[in-house]
Amino acid sequence: MLIDLTSSGFNLVLGGQRSGKSEFAESVIESFGGGIYIATSEALDAEMSDRITKHRERRGQDWQTIEEPLLLCETLQSLQSNKKPVLVDCLTLWISNMMVDNKDIKTETSQLCSLAKKINFPVIFVSNEVGLAVVPNNAMARHFVDYTGKMNQSIASVSNSVIFTIAGLTQKIK
Repeated sequence: MLIDLTSSGFNLVLGGQRSGKSEFAESVIESFGGGIYIATSEALDAEMSDRITKHRERRGQDWQTIEEPLLLCETLQSLQSNKKPVLVDCLTLWISNMMVDNKDIKTETSQLCSLAKKINFPVIFVSNEVGLAVVPNNAMARHFVDYTGKMNQSIASVSNSVIFTIAGLTQKIK
């Protein structure tokens, strides 16, 4: 078993864009009978709206969906009485949203990591692995890669398991 949903705590699924990471994470929770989906994306254009619709259709009726682009820590804390597994898709967009909103990303990441020992339900985070690409040619994109890479490392360090997905295949890293 790549991810154990019978114990509480964090699990991290990493991969590149369109690598199959979301589908894998959803299938793990589907095998448990569904769960709670925290969506960090916002439909800012027609293409993103189509992506969100496809994600919803793929999940089916056994999921509760919470759309929260910024207040991830607060949302997870509000679910303390919950016993269902939670899927957060994705941390990469959460970072983007915080950059646009001028949030303190280091503090938010630290607060998120501190929840790992406090929550009493399993969480699967989906995030893009940004460390396999070329160095971006502009400062904003480099900051995004820096924030995302550091956050992925921090979340991985407090996670029960870390899974890497590439071309629809999964490999347990931790």
